[in-house]
Amino acid sequence: MDVLMPQLGETVAEGKITKWFKAAGDKVAPGDNLFEIETDKTSMEVPATVAGTLAEVRVVEGETALVGAVVAVIADGTTVTAAPARTAAAPPPASAPARVAPAVASSPAVSAVAAVTPAAPQRAIALDPFREVRTPDRNYGPARLASGIAVSPLARRLAAQAGIDLKRLSPSGAHGRILARDVEGAIGTAATAPGGRLATGPSAAKVKALYESGSYEEVPLDTMRRTIAERLIEAKQTIPHFYLSADVTIDRLLAVREEINGAAQKGPDGNPAVRLSVNDFVIKAWGLALQRVPTANAVWAEDRILRFRHADIGIAVAIEGGLITPLVRQADKKSLIDISTEMRELAERARARRLKPHEYQGGASAISNLGMYGIREFSAIINPPHSTILAVGAGERRPVESEDGVRFVTKMTVTLSCDHRVVDGALGAELIGAFRHFIERPVGLMI
Repeated sequence: MDVLMPQLGETVAEGKITKWFKAAGDKVAPGDNLFEIETDKTSMEVPATVAGTLAEVRVVEGETALVGAVVAVIADGTTVTAAPARTAAAPPPASAPARVAPAVASSPAVSAVAAVTPAAPQRAIALDPFREVRTPDRNYGPARLASGIAVSPLARRLAAQAGIDLKRLSPSGAHGRILARDVEGAIGTAATAPGGRLATGPSAAKVKALYESGSYEEVPLDTMRRTIAERLIEAKQTIPHFYLSADVTIDRLLAVREEINGAAQKGPDGNPAVRLSVNDFVIKAWGLALQRVPTANAVWAEDRILRFRHADIGIAVAIEGGLITPLVRQADKKSLIDISTEMRELAERARARRLKPHEYQGGASAISNLGMYGIREFSAIINPPHSTILAVGAGERRPVESEDGVRFVTKMTVTLSCDHRVVDGALGAELIGAFRHFIERPVGLMI
């Protein structure tokens, strides 16, 4: 039975195996953790769904595989002869340089699986705790060049995108296999095929040539940073951004927040069990604003616009190596206490990379708050498929003119980034006006 790389979300195309809990030849039972995977959003342990023996490990620690690719084989423990796990550093055998999986032929159980007739298609086990997927007609194994050299699916896709001639690459994978790192190395040194398309920016070699050797440290891109870069380029190239800024007065909000926190029930340590932040008020106000202006609570879907009944809001959370936007679903219907508790839990699991796909996928809008860093004003990039994102700056005392002269109030600058395909200028102004209404009248957030 083939163990497949699980689907961890609609936008996740690949995963990186960071750890194997079992080795080839080990017994496994349903629920035993097999391996740990890391995507651009999260990391999680993947359990076995059947009992048997781990006959073969096809994707070793540190390698990346496409969703649906075979990463291991589990066989009947009563008949299996364990195949050795592959290692990325193993040199290709001299007698069979083109073979990808010699261990398959030596394993009776695996051979039996491969010999299944079309009338009884091979059953592939997708390591999803909630479902089992049959994929009898799809081949996720490595492709081969005319020369017989094996190429991993990810390497083939990267090469096609960058215009790399695979025949010119030196394979570094086990058994003479071309891996993604081989293609990435070729991209970095501008080893493109004749007529291949140009990259969107200068190659690593050209950039490095501008600096003295030894004056810098090279930091390889991990999956998260590479995906962030790709999505931000996509966002700026495909989404027609425009920006609206406004100042909101938050003195009343701060007074209400202080009163609520002062009256909150104390925990064992003497501190309030739940302490509201300004961000909690911002999330609630933004949810109500999207409900008041429902036309803006929508996303672009190529040939149509999707409008939503509730306000599901992504909240940007900084984590090591990047950021992620977990969702507060139906923020318009939740209390400030519920939002505060949920955000604390989401942020903790986001930093531990333990979020599940449904906790960060979807939504129509997002909030990015840099006020705690003292940033007064900034513009954020829309996170597809969202149509808006609200950038929140720090509250600060500013002078304003009144009938009695000049007085000081606490102002906070917010900037709304809009997708012009969904939100026009007047609609964006109406949305940010609704947000100002709720922030400056915080009692409405508690009704």
